[in-house]
Amino acid sequence: MSQLRRRMEEELKLRGYSPATIKAYVLAVRNFAKFHGRSPEQLGAEHVRAYVLHLLETLKLSRSTVNQAICGIRFLYLHVLQRPCEVGRVVYAKRKKKLPVVLTEGEVNKLVDAAADLRDQAIVMTLYASGLRLRELIALRPADIDSVAMRIRVREGKGGKERYVMLSETLLDALRRYFRQYRPESSLFYGRSPQAPVSPRYVERMVVDTAVRAGVRKRVTPHVLRHSFATHLLDHNVSLRHIQELLGHRNLKTTLLYTHVSRQVLGEVVSPLDRLAVRRVETPA
Repeated sequence: MSQLRRRMEEELKLRGYSPATIKAYVLAVRNFAKFHGRSPEQLGAEHVRAYVLHLLETLKLSRSTVNQAICGIRFLYLHVLQRPCEVGRVVYAKRKKKLPVVLTEGEVNKLVDAAADLRDQAIVMTLYASGLRLRELIALRPADIDSVAMRIRVREGKGGKERYVMLSETLLDALRRYFRQYRPESSLFYGRSPQAPVSPRYVERMVVDTAVRAGVRKRVTPHVLRHSFATHLLDHNVSLRHIQELLGHRNLKTTLLYTHVSRQVLGEVVSPLDRLAVRRVETPA
């Protein structure tokens, strides 16, 4: 299994997959082999099908988790073992289409004000002001903040795609104060050492704790700030095409999700009931 794992990791790296995806795919294959007690080289289509059913029906994992496992197993058979027939009929679990959690602008304001210190506040402001994914935030370097062009360079975009997002004047002021106090070196936001970036777990926990202090009752995560960024831009009439570019979405269909939660978009639609001359019925005294 170790040789097969090495081949899979090499193939994933050659194709430009992120370290997080490589880790997830390798873990999926390892769990698949462990379930059947044999190397994947000795398994086939029926074994894959049985394992997917086990994930869904016995472990009752979420559809997104199951689909990630399927992706890892498919990659192994398609690109490493060169046996596409083993996964040709494996279908992805249909995901429930849930609307994203979005904060109001007032709730974002409370969240920013409730930060425990300058570093936490700068992190929260950067997530909201730029719409970055958590991994993109952690990968930021001081040199990525361009105060002349007023933009932020995003080097670790999804799928290895780089992009620029705007640099807010308010965020720039906060970052300048942060720079003077924390003196970041290789990583813009660092953890225990200036040479090592802050951990994803710290940021996730910090955002949750800050939301509790702020009295925000919604379930707040770093990604909720990204959703709020996109929705608020749409509320203020920024085009979907521009929002797509800022978020780094490959497909405009992904960005269209925010039309379902934008108050501006919903507010522009008049209910057909309001066009009727409805007779008002009074409750008898």
